[in-house]
Amino acid sequence: MSHFSAVTGAYVGAWSRRRVFVPIYIAVRLLLVALIAPGVAVAVNLAVSLSDQAALTDQDIAMFILSPAGFCAAVIVASLFLLAEVFVFSVMAGSLRMQEPDPWRAGGSALRLILSRLPALFGFALRFILRVVVLALPFAAVAAAIAWWALTEYDINYYLTFHPPAFKVAVVLIGLVVLALAWVLIRRLSAWALALHLVLFERCSPAAAFAESARRMEGRRGRLKVELVLWLGLRLAIAAAIAVVASGLFALVPLQQGANLRLALALSLGVAGLWSLAGLVLAALALGALAVLLDGFFETDDARIPHPDPKNLRAPLLATVAAAAVAVFVGSWFGQDLLEQVQAPDHADVIGHRGAAALRPENTMASVIKAIEDGADWVEIDVQETADDVVIVAHDSDFMKLAGVDIKVWDATMEDVAQIDIGSWFDPQYASERSPTLRDVLAAAKGRAKVIIELKYYGHDVDLENRVAAIVEEFGMQDDIATMSLKYPAVQKMKALRPDWRAGVLAATAVGDMSGLDGDFVAVNAGMVTPGLIRSVHEAGKDIYAWTVNDPLQMSSLASMGVDGLITDHPAMAREVLRVRAGMGPAERLMLWLATAFGLSVDTQGMRDDSP
Repeated sequence: MSHFSAVTGAYVGAWSRRRVFVPIYIAVRLLLVALIAPGVAVAVNLAVSLSDQAALTDQDIAMFILSPAGFCAAVIVASLFLLAEVFVFSVMAGSLRMQEPDPWRAGGSALRLILSRLPALFGFALRFILRVVVLALPFAAVAAAIAWWALTEYDINYYLTFHPPAFKVAVVLIGLVVLALAWVLIRRLSAWALALHLVLFERCSPAAAFAESARRMEGRRGRLKVELVLWLGLRLAIAAAIAVVASGLFALVPLQQGANLRLALALSLGVAGLWSLAGLVLAALALGALAVLLDGFFETDDARIPHPDPKNLRAPLLATVAAAAVAVFVGSWFGQDLLEQVQAPDHADVIGHRGAAALRPENTMASVIKAIEDGADWVEIDVQETADDVVIVAHDSDFMKLAGVDIKVWDATMEDVAQIDIGSWFDPQYASERSPTLRDVLAAAKGRAKVIIELKYYGHDVDLENRVAAIVEEFGMQDDIATMSLKYPAVQKMKALRPDWRAGVLAATAVGDMSGLDGDFVAVNAGMVTPGLIRSVHEAGKDIYAWTVNDPLQMSSLASMGVDGLITDHPAMAREVLRVRAGMGPAERLMLWLATAFGLSVDTQGMRDDSP
């Protein structure tokens, strides 16, 4: 039998047992939502609590994981996530071995077996994670060393923008390291393919299961590798086909002016529900096909699992029904919340990212003035200190990206800054643009727009917070500015220095409860924004801003979700989107929201970088 025939046969076998696999998969997934997911949430929150902060963001996450306590916590959390996947696969594999046609008897028997082996399964997950980490660490260290060697002479944004030879060399070398790691992982994973079966069906200890699996798979790993690649490729192809069909159904939803909003919402959620259901069925069948594939490699005398007393199935079934009820309640509540949001009035502020960076060179007076003229409520800028203690507007650690000049901001004097053209890269007509001072920006914005000052730190700041505060007070603009930073201690320091001033936390990634962090607002990557995050931040009495939002569909979607500010390179576009959106009916707003939810976007001019 060819490899492709084996894989398609596995999918056909899974389809023939769909009455067993699909209900079992959905039921167990609901159980995991009800049981394991809260445990993961508790573990994540407990891990974050070890850092004495309500949430960890960006670099703090990496630093925490590198600490002994953080590493242990990360391994435990990762093991819980893996345990959830192991749990689902184990039930599928157990029901397959039973050859029981009734889905409830098969699922109940498999659940009973899995629950009896739960400590061993957690031990398996923990050992699996540690083994993968041990394998990956040397490769990660080599990749980090390559990045340090090739990509640290200049600011990282220079490398990401221009892709100089050093960047290309680093990409090639790191790519080779990743390929080597993938090769090693595939070899080891193919050797460990039967470890879970051994733990489940032969009661092998997790410590011994990996070695025993490697022994039994000797001489058969090559075949398994090829079949796993084909299995994954077929799964992705089917998923793509489902997405095409769902998009076509979404296009048929009546969202024209005058359409019944509740009907449109019901139909739209129906399409989304069908898409999700199709995804669940595919996931169940794909996992069943994987179970069929691996079962073909597993030989054991204990070929069948005894059927338990049906009375013993009552608890898992009741738990499944309860979890389903919770899921229905949450779905209904979300639908009503969405309906309220799309009908709510707009209130999002427009925040010009580095001025109007889409139309003028970023962080220049031309960009700042353009943002003000285009109706931005706030102008967002980045500030650092020069060698002669002047606070200037600059995002990167050096001037390589904007001017090709190899000098660090903290090493430059104002005499140096006066010679560095940061506008010609955008257009020769801006050749006279130089990095402005904070005073320049405040003078231009006073009485016309508010200013968000991002405090940038590269380890060379001297007294940035006090100098910024003194300049703001010099202009009497305490009520017209806000400060923010990626560095959480800087936010806390600014709040301690000026408790009445607005200060916020800037984050690209985060774990934990961001609403519990000090500050008056949070500014997060638009990809992090969810209704739940917005709700928790608002309940804490704080605002939430999203960056960097340059797609008009996404602008409308985020406004529907309830964000308080849109940080954008296109302040004029954002102002127009909000103006047009204010005149729209709920059906039209819903259409825009759903368009974004289904992955549609508008191709707008790309910026040099969209980092905060």
